[in-house]
Formats: sequence, structure tokens, C-alpha cells
Amino acid sequence: MTSFLRSDRSRAVAIWLFIVAAMVFSMVVVGGATRLTGSGLSITQWKPIMGALPPLSDQAWRESFELYKKIPQFKLVNPDMTLEGYKSIFWWEWAHRLLGRTVGAAFAIPFVVFLIRRDIPRRLIWRCAAMLGLGGLQGLVGWWMVSSGLSERVSVAPERLMIHLSLALTLFVVLIWTGLDAWNGSPRVEERSKWRGWALAFLAAVFFQCMLGALVAGNHAGLVYNDWPLMNGHVFPADYAGHGLWGTLAHSQGAVQLHHRLMAYLLFLGGIAVGVVAGRDRLLAGGAKAVAMAVAIVVTLQAALGVWTLMAQAPIALGVLHQAGAALLLATATVFAWRVRRP
Repeated sequence: MTSFLRSDRSRAVAIWLFIVAAMVFSMVVVGGATRLTGSGLSITQWKPIMGALPPLSDQAWRESFELYKKIPQFKLVNPDMTLEGYKSIFWWEWAHRLLGRTVGAAFAIPFVVFLIRRDIPRRLIWRCAAMLGLGGLQGLVGWWMVSSGLSERVSVAPERLMIHLSLALTLFVVLIWTGLDAWNGSPRVEERSKWRGWALAFLAAVFFQCMLGALVAGNHAGLVYNDWPLMNGHVFPADYAGHGLWGTLAHSQGAVQLHHRLMAYLLFLGGIAVGVVAGRDRLLAGGAKAVAMAVAIVVTLQAALGVWTLMAQAPIALGVLHQAGAALLLATATVFAWRVRRP
């Protein structure tokens, strides 16, 4: 057993954190599929414990369906839906919630065991505790998001979707970073590389772009302005302005798509610059250069996939791939930001 009193790293802890990060990645992907299939409001109650079980009888299915019939989405969007159709959207949301519960257990149980065994490096304990709290908060925010679509809307509020995704991706980034710290231990030499600030800025930009993407998804803005590089033949969308500043930033389809496009261009150029400049930097370690090249490759693929998804009017398969690509780019940017801090 590796005690945190005797060692600054633990490969077992690192593997655990990487596994949980992979599970969070899968949850982000399943969440994207849940949204794209219009399934997110199919379960109208929040039961953290009993909700782990799906309806187990015909009567239970009918009762669940009757609850769904009471919300605006059914009345205004799916009034002709049958029980079988309801089951098809129910399973996506149920799987998303079950995966969330599984992620919570996969983190909490080993965390307690590792604490008892004193395997977690002391400097990482507080970070792991914070991630446990963040995971619990994510469940509450998830229900807060769903509740926004149960009375007056036919879908969840875009800003709540953005917050829900931001918490998931924050947890994803911290899991990867902490896993790398647990695997490698503290750096022997603390060097102030010029890349530290640039790498963190790029990581923040990727995260911000994910938030803009959540607003696009929440407003169904991928279904409009499906030409590229123009927007219905214009550089600037005709319906950019919404009702006030917040209405424009968070609820205007033209505005949120334009912002997402513009940020994508900046990220693409920034990712290519990272790959080229880092590759020529004689002071940068070889491992960091390899990750920088990965950043350039992933950002290029994600940009191409984004254009394809837009012009195809956001079909489910491409939409899910695009969300997965965003999480992959965020992971790559995280590894690069971590790696340049090492000699």
C-alpha cells in the first residue's frame, strides 16, 4: 500500500480518476443524444433513489406517460405520441440519469476506500473532495434544468442547459488534471514556461466555446442558417437582436449561432498556432510538442465536423459526434495545459 505520507503519487488513484473521467465523457455524449432526441423532459419527477428503477409494469408505464401528458412539450409538440413512442424517449433520459448515479457511485465509493487506505496524495485530497461535492451539485442542477421545461416551455431553458454542461465539463477537466498529478507526482523543478499562460488561455477558450455551443443547442439554433460561411447569404444574421441584452446573448438563434461561429474561427486559428509554434519551440519538451500537435489535429477535425453538422441541419448522429468532439478537444487542451507546466 502506498501511503500519502510516503509518496506524492499513486498510480491506482490516477487510474480511478481517469476511469471516472471516461464515464463523465460518456455521460456528456449520452446527454447530447438525450437532448437531440427530445427526451430530456420525458421523466417529470426527480427521485434520486427510487428513480433508479424504470417502470416495471404496464400500469407504471401508463402512469409515467400520464405525467408526461401534463407538460407543454406533449401538448404542443407531441400530442399524437403513443405509449410506445413515449418509451423510446423515456429510455434516453433514464439512461442519462442512471449513468449519472453510476458516476457518483464510481467516484464516492473508491474515494472513501482510498481515504481509509491513505492512498491519495495529501495535496490531492481536497481536490477529490471538491469533485465529490461538484458531482452532487450537478445532480441538483440537472433537475433545476429539467424543471424549467415542465410548466411554460416545451424545452429546457438554454442558460440552465449551459450551466448543467459547464459543471459536467468542469468536473471532466479537474478529473483529468488531478489524474495526471496523481500519476506523475509533483514536478521536481518548478519552471515558469512562457507556455503556461497561453495554454491555460486556450483551455479557457475551448471551455467558453462549449458554453456557446450549449446555447446553440438550447435554442435549437443549429436548425437555422444552415449555409456556410454566410448565414442565409449574409455575413450578419438578420434576426440577431433579441429582447434586450440577455435575450440577444442567450435566446436569439441568430446571435448564439453567430457567436459560436466566430469563436470557432478563433479556436481553429489558435489551435493551429499552438501546433506550429510549439513544434518549433526548442525549449519545450518533446511530450508537450506531441500534445500540441494533437491539439492542432483535434481542433481541425472538430471545426470540419461543426461545419458538416450545421450544413446537414444537425442530424442526431452528427450532433452527438460534434458534442463528443468538443469534449475530446477540451481533454486535449487540458493535457497540453498540464504538460507545459512540467520540465
